[in-house]
Amino acid sequence: MRKEVILGYARLMRPANLPTAAADILAGAAIAGLIPGEQDLYSDTILLVLASVSLYAGGVVLNDVFDLRVDREERPERPIPSGLIPQSSAVLFGIILLATGNFLAFLANPTAGLISLALAVCIVLYDGYAKRHVFFGPLTMGTCRGLNLLLGMAVAGMVFQTTWYYALIPVVYIFAITLISRGEVHGDNKKHLLFSMLLYALVISAITLLLPDHQNNLLVVIAFLAAFGYMIYRPLIAAYADNSPANIKKAVISGVLGLVLMDGAMAAGHSPWWYAVIIILLLPVSMALSKIFAVT
Repeated sequence: MRKEVILGYARLMRPANLPTAAADILAGAAIAGLIPGEQDLYSDTILLVLASVSLYAGGVVLNDVFDLRVDREERPERPIPSGLIPQSSAVLFGIILLATGNFLAFLANPTAGLISLALAVCIVLYDGYAKRHVFFGPLTMGTCRGLNLLLGMAVAGMVFQTTWYYALIPVVYIFAITLISRGEVHGDNKKHLLFSMLLYALVISAITLLLPDHQNNLLVVIAFLAAFGYMIYRPLIAAYADNSPANIKKAVISGVLGLVLMDGAMAAGHSPWWYAVIIILLLPVSMALSKIFAVT
Protein backbone atom coordinates (compact mmCIF):
# COMPACT_ATOMS: atom_id res chain seq x y z
CA MET A 1 0.00 0.00 0.00
CA ARG A 2 1.35 3.40 -0.98
CA LYS A 3 2.42 5.84 1.71
CA GLU A 4 -0.12 8.41 0.49
CA VAL A 5 -2.96 5.90 0.85
CA ILE A 6 -1.90 4.95 4.39
CA LEU A 7 -1.75 8.63 5.24
CA GLY A 8 -5.21 9.04 3.69
CA TYR A 9 -6.67 6.39 5.97
CA ALA A 10 -4.99 8.08 8.94
CA ARG A 11 -6.50 11.44 7.92
CA LEU A 12 -9.95 9.82 7.81
CA MET A 13 -9.62 8.82 11.48
CA ARG A 14 -8.85 12.40 12.70
CA PRO A 15 -5.86 11.33 14.88
CA ALA A 16 -5.81 14.64 16.78
CA ASN A 17 -9.29 13.90 18.14
CA LEU A 18 -8.61 10.36 19.31
CA PRO A 19 -6.87 11.27 22.62
CA THR A 20 -10.04 13.12 23.62
CA ALA A 21 -11.95 9.84 23.39
CA ALA A 22 -9.36 8.16 25.62
CA ALA A 23 -9.67 11.03 28.10
CA ASP A 24 -13.41 10.35 28.41
CA ILE A 25 -12.75 6.75 29.45
CA LEU A 26 -10.11 7.68 32.01
CA ALA A 27 -12.36 10.37 33.47
CA GLY A 28 -15.34 8.03 33.57
CA ALA A 29 -13.35 5.41 35.46
CA ALA A 30 -12.31 8.04 38.03
CA ILE A 31 -15.86 9.34 38.45
CA ALA A 32 -17.06 5.80 39.14
CA GLY A 33 -14.48 5.64 41.95
CA LEU A 34 -12.59 2.73 40.46
CA ILE A 35 -9.32 4.15 39.26
CA PRO A 36 -6.57 4.14 40.38
CA GLY A 37 -7.66 2.13 43.43
CA GLU A 38 -8.54 -1.17 41.72
CA GLN A 39 -5.41 -2.47 40.04
CA ASP A 40 -7.18 -5.54 38.72
CA LEU A 41 -9.29 -3.24 36.54
CA TYR A 42 -6.34 -1.64 34.75
CA SER A 43 -6.46 -4.13 31.87
CA ASP A 44 -10.20 -3.51 31.40
CA THR A 45 -9.60 0.22 31.43
CA ILE A 46 -7.04 -0.17 28.66
CA LEU A 47 -9.52 -2.29 26.68
CA LEU A 48 -12.15 0.43 27.00
CA VAL A 49 -9.68 3.14 25.99
CA LEU A 50 -8.89 1.17 22.83
CA ALA A 51 -12.60 0.49 22.28
CA SER A 52 -13.46 4.17 22.59
CA VAL A 53 -10.69 5.25 20.23
CA SER A 54 -11.81 2.65 17.69
CA LEU A 55 -15.45 3.72 17.93
CA TYR A 56 -14.55 7.39 17.55
CA ALA A 57 -12.31 6.66 14.55
CA GLY A 58 -15.04 4.57 12.92
CA GLY A 59 -17.53 7.37 13.48
CA VAL A 60 -15.47 10.07 11.78
CA VAL A 61 -14.60 7.74 8.89
CA LEU A 62 -18.29 7.05 8.23
CA ASN A 63 -19.02 10.76 8.68
CA ASP A 64 -16.82 11.46 5.66
CA VAL A 65 -18.55 8.67 3.76
CA PHE A 66 -21.98 10.21 4.32
CA ASP A 67 -20.60 13.70 3.59
CA LEU A 68 -19.12 12.76 0.22
CA ARG A 69 -21.55 14.80 -1.89
CA VAL A 70 -21.07 17.94 0.21
CA ASP A 71 -17.30 17.45 0.51
CA ARG A 72 -16.94 17.27 -3.26
CA GLU A 73 -17.98 20.92 -3.29
CA GLU A 74 -16.71 22.27 0.06
CA ARG A 75 -13.73 20.05 0.96
CA PRO A 76 -12.54 18.35 -2.24
CA GLU A 77 -9.07 17.82 -0.74
CA ARG A 78 -10.34 15.20 1.72
CA PRO A 79 -9.29 11.56 1.10
CA ILE A 80 -12.61 10.30 -0.29
CA PRO A 81 -13.69 13.15 -2.62
CA SER A 82 -10.10 13.51 -3.86
CA GLY A 83 -10.18 9.87 -4.99
CA LEU A 84 -7.31 8.81 -2.73
CA ILE A 85 -9.56 6.43 -0.76
CA PRO A 86 -12.45 4.69 -2.62
CA GLN A 87 -15.82 5.20 -0.94
CA SER A 88 -16.40 1.44 -0.68
CA SER A 89 -13.06 0.98 1.08
CA ALA A 90 -13.87 3.79 3.51
CA VAL A 91 -17.23 2.18 4.32
CA LEU A 92 -15.54 -1.14 5.09
CA PHE A 93 -12.85 0.60 7.14
CA GLY A 94 -15.44 2.46 9.22
CA ILE A 95 -17.49 -0.68 9.86
CA ILE A 96 -14.38 -2.63 10.92
CA LEU A 97 -13.43 0.13 13.36
CA LEU A 98 -16.92 0.20 14.92
CA ALA A 99 -17.01 -3.61 15.17
CA THR A 100 -13.56 -3.66 16.76
CA GLY A 101 -14.67 -1.10 19.33
CA ASN A 102 -17.70 -3.20 20.24
CA PHE A 103 -15.61 -6.37 20.47
CA LEU A 104 -13.07 -4.76 22.81
CA ALA A 105 -15.82 -3.33 25.02
CA PHE A 106 -17.48 -6.74 25.40
CA LEU A 107 -14.08 -8.18 26.33
CA ALA A 108 -14.05 -5.78 29.27
CA ASN A 109 -17.54 -6.68 30.50
CA PRO A 110 -21.10 -7.12 29.16
CA THR A 111 -22.34 -3.76 30.49
CA ALA A 112 -19.58 -1.90 28.69
CA GLY A 113 -20.34 -3.93 25.58
CA LEU A 114 -24.00 -2.94 25.59
CA ILE A 115 -23.08 0.73 26.10
CA SER A 116 -20.67 0.50 23.18
CA LEU A 117 -23.44 -0.91 21.00
CA ALA A 118 -25.70 1.99 21.92
CA LEU A 119 -22.81 4.35 21.16
CA ALA A 120 -22.26 2.76 17.74
CA VAL A 121 -25.96 3.15 16.92
CA CYS A 122 -25.87 6.83 17.91
CA ILE A 123 -22.72 7.35 15.83
CA VAL A 124 -24.33 5.93 12.69
CA LEU A 125 -27.55 7.80 13.41
CA TYR A 126 -25.65 11.07 13.62
CA ASP A 127 -23.50 10.44 10.55
CA GLY A 128 -26.34 9.25 8.36
CA TYR A 129 -29.26 11.42 9.38
CA ALA A 130 -29.25 13.50 12.57
CA LYS A 131 -26.46 15.95 11.72
CA ARG A 132 -28.68 17.59 9.11
CA HIS A 133 -31.20 18.53 11.81
CA VAL A 134 -30.61 21.83 13.62
CA PHE A 135 -31.55 20.44 17.08
CA PHE A 136 -31.46 16.66 16.76
CA GLY A 137 -27.94 16.78 15.26
CA PRO A 138 -26.18 18.49 18.18
CA LEU A 139 -28.21 16.41 20.64
CA THR A 140 -27.21 13.13 19.00
CA MET A 141 -23.56 14.11 18.80
CA GLY A 142 -23.65 15.13 22.47
CA THR A 143 -25.29 11.83 23.36
CA CYS A 144 -22.39 10.02 21.71
CA ARG A 145 -19.96 11.79 24.05
CA GLY A 146 -22.17 11.17 27.05
CA LEU A 147 -22.24 7.46 26.26
CA ASN A 148 -18.48 7.49 25.83
CA LEU A 149 -18.02 8.89 29.34
CA LEU A 150 -20.53 6.32 30.61
CA LEU A 151 -18.45 3.64 28.88
CA GLY A 152 -15.52 4.60 31.09
CA MET A 153 -17.75 4.61 34.17
CA ALA A 154 -18.74 1.03 33.31
CA VAL A 155 -15.20 -0.32 33.62
CA ALA A 156 -16.36 -2.65 36.41
CA GLY A 157 -19.89 -3.18 35.12
CA MET A 158 -23.03 -1.66 36.63
CA VAL A 159 -21.41 0.59 39.20
CA PHE A 160 -22.50 4.00 37.92
CA GLN A 161 -26.05 4.15 39.31
CA THR A 162 -25.16 7.11 41.54
CA THR A 163 -22.92 8.94 39.07
CA TRP A 164 -24.63 8.43 35.68
CA TYR A 165 -25.74 12.08 35.56
CA TYR A 166 -22.13 13.12 34.88
CA ALA A 167 -22.74 11.81 31.37
CA LEU A 168 -25.09 14.77 30.79
CA ILE A 169 -22.15 17.20 30.99
CA PRO A 170 -20.52 16.15 27.68
CA VAL A 171 -23.98 16.04 26.09
CA VAL A 172 -24.40 19.76 26.80
CA TYR A 173 -20.79 20.56 25.92
CA ILE A 174 -20.80 18.81 22.56
CA PHE A 175 -24.22 20.30 21.79
CA ALA A 176 -22.50 23.71 22.12
CA ILE A 177 -19.53 22.76 19.90
CA THR A 178 -21.81 21.29 17.22
CA LEU A 179 -23.82 24.51 17.16
CA ILE A 180 -20.62 26.52 16.71
CA SER A 181 -19.46 24.28 13.86
CA ARG A 182 -22.55 25.07 11.81
CA GLY A 183 -20.87 28.30 10.71
CA GLU A 184 -17.53 26.70 9.90
CA VAL A 185 -17.95 26.91 6.13
CA HIS A 186 -19.96 30.10 5.58
CA GLY A 187 -19.73 32.01 8.89
CA ASP A 188 -22.67 34.16 10.05
CA ASN A 189 -23.68 32.18 13.17
CA LYS A 190 -23.55 34.76 15.98
CA LYS A 191 -26.79 33.52 17.55
CA HIS A 192 -25.33 30.04 17.84
CA LEU A 193 -22.15 31.44 19.39
CA LEU A 194 -24.10 33.32 22.06
CA PHE A 195 -26.10 30.22 22.96
CA SER A 196 -22.89 28.18 23.07
CA MET A 197 -21.35 30.67 25.50
CA LEU A 198 -24.25 30.03 27.86
CA LEU A 199 -23.93 26.26 27.46
CA TYR A 200 -20.21 26.44 28.21
CA ALA A 201 -20.99 28.36 31.40
CA LEU A 202 -23.54 25.69 32.32
CA VAL A 203 -20.93 22.96 31.87
CA ILE A 204 -18.35 24.70 34.07
CA SER A 205 -20.99 25.38 36.73
CA ALA A 206 -22.17 21.76 36.68
CA ILE A 207 -18.64 20.39 37.16
CA THR A 208 -18.16 22.77 40.11
CA LEU A 209 -21.49 21.95 41.74
CA LEU A 210 -21.01 18.19 41.37
CA LEU A 211 -17.70 18.11 43.22
CA PRO A 212 -17.72 15.54 46.05
CA ASP A 213 -18.31 16.89 49.56
CA HIS A 214 -14.89 15.76 50.79
CA GLN A 215 -12.75 17.46 48.18
CA ASN A 216 -8.98 17.25 48.60
CA ASN A 217 -8.07 18.51 45.13
CA LEU A 218 -10.08 21.71 45.02
CA LEU A 219 -7.16 23.86 43.85
CA VAL A 220 -6.34 21.34 41.12
CA VAL A 221 -9.95 21.31 39.94
CA ILE A 222 -10.09 25.11 39.93
CA ALA A 223 -6.81 25.30 37.99
CA PHE A 224 -8.06 22.84 35.38
CA LEU A 225 -11.42 24.61 35.07
CA ALA A 226 -9.68 27.97 34.67
CA ALA A 227 -7.48 26.58 31.90
CA PHE A 228 -10.52 24.92 30.34
CA GLY A 229 -12.52 28.16 30.38
CA TYR A 230 -9.66 30.14 28.89
CA MET A 231 -9.12 27.60 26.13
CA ILE A 232 -12.74 27.46 25.00
CA TYR A 233 -13.90 31.04 25.59
CA ARG A 234 -11.00 32.97 24.09
CA PRO A 235 -11.48 31.73 20.49
CA LEU A 236 -15.27 31.75 20.90
CA ILE A 237 -15.28 35.45 21.83
CA ALA A 238 -12.92 36.16 18.93
CA ALA A 239 -15.29 34.31 16.57
CA TYR A 240 -18.19 36.39 17.81
CA ALA A 241 -16.25 39.62 17.27
CA ASP A 242 -15.18 38.57 13.77
CA ASN A 243 -17.74 36.02 12.61
CA SER A 244 -15.59 34.54 9.86
CA PRO A 245 -15.29 30.83 8.95
CA ALA A 246 -11.60 30.86 9.95
CA ASN A 247 -12.33 32.14 13.46
CA ILE A 248 -15.28 29.79 13.86
CA LYS A 249 -13.07 26.86 12.89
CA LYS A 250 -10.55 27.89 15.57
CA ALA A 251 -13.36 27.97 18.15
CA VAL A 252 -14.47 24.48 17.12
CA ILE A 253 -10.93 23.09 17.29
CA SER A 254 -10.36 24.60 20.74
CA GLY A 255 -13.69 23.20 21.88
CA VAL A 256 -12.86 19.68 20.70
CA LEU A 257 -9.36 19.66 22.18
CA GLY A 258 -10.68 21.29 25.35
CA LEU A 259 -12.51 18.06 26.11
CA VAL A 260 -9.28 16.77 27.62
CA LEU A 261 -9.20 19.63 30.14
CA MET A 262 -12.88 19.10 30.94
CA ASP A 263 -12.27 15.40 31.56
CA GLY A 264 -9.22 16.20 33.69
CA ALA A 265 -11.25 18.62 35.82
CA MET A 266 -14.00 16.04 36.39
CA ALA A 267 -11.48 13.31 37.20
CA ALA A 268 -9.59 15.57 39.65
CA GLY A 269 -12.65 15.68 41.87
CA HIS A 270 -12.68 11.89 42.21
CA SER A 271 -9.06 10.78 42.06
CA PRO A 272 -5.52 11.70 43.16
CA TRP A 273 -4.19 14.83 41.47
CA TRP A 274 -1.57 12.89 39.54
CA TYR A 275 -4.21 10.76 37.84
CA ALA A 276 -5.93 13.91 36.56
CA VAL A 277 -2.56 15.17 35.33
CA ILE A 278 -2.12 11.96 33.31
CA ILE A 279 -5.39 12.79 31.54
CA ILE A 280 -4.28 16.38 30.93
CA LEU A 281 -1.08 15.12 29.31
CA LEU A 282 -3.24 13.86 26.45
CA LEU A 283 -3.84 17.51 25.49
CA PRO A 284 -0.32 18.20 24.14
CA VAL A 285 -0.61 14.94 22.20
CA SER A 286 -3.83 16.16 20.59
CA MET A 287 -2.37 19.61 19.92
CA ALA A 288 0.72 18.13 18.29
CA LEU A 289 -1.38 15.87 16.08
CA SER A 290 -3.65 18.80 15.17
CA LYS A 291 -0.68 20.46 13.47
CA ILE A 292 -0.43 17.45 11.16
CA PHE A 293 -4.03 16.26 10.80
CA ALA A 294 -7.30 18.16 10.52
CA VAL A 295 -9.50 18.23 13.63
CA THR A 296 -12.77 19.03 11.82
